Amino acid sequence: MKTFKRKQSQSNLIFILFVFLAIGLNAQQIDPTNNENSYATIIYNQDLTWLQAPSFFPGCSFTILHGELDKPNLDFFFRIEPNTEVVNHTHNSSERMILMSGDLEVQYEGEQTVVLKAGSYAYGPAEKPHRAKCLDNGPCILFVAMVEPFDAVPVTKVD
Repeated sequence: MKTFKRKQSQSNLIFILFVFLAIGLNAQQIDPTNNENSYATIIYNQDLTWLQAPSFFPGCSFTILHGELDKPNLDFFFRIEPNTEVVNHTHNSSERMILMSGDLEVQYEGEQTVVLKAGSYAYGPAEKPHRAKCLDNGPCILFVAMVEPFDAVPVTKVD
């Protein structure tokens, strides 16, 4: 029995050493010459540049926080004026969102409508049609993170 425990202890020690070795090798692969600066802001920052959203999103604007529209890994704020509807649309990318202000009604095709409150997290799958409406509790500002480059395609039902 003592021999089994000793062998088990030795196996555990070897495993732990391999884990630390793998972590050390991975750390050496990190590029120490990354000159990218960190960034922090708030939704009411007067220095943010708000751009008009595509014409099928009237009453909406956005500001890019990190990345570029035509490249992967884009972060932006999307602002919807109160009592404004966002038409049914899709994206090639999934979306990870946090509602920063306002109350936002959201409905994904085939799912129940939900009302997000400031501080709510939401996930939207790629290619799934959805619509939204900013209710009357001030502008709705969403933080949105997309994995794929930005696109928005309005969905029109043909009956």
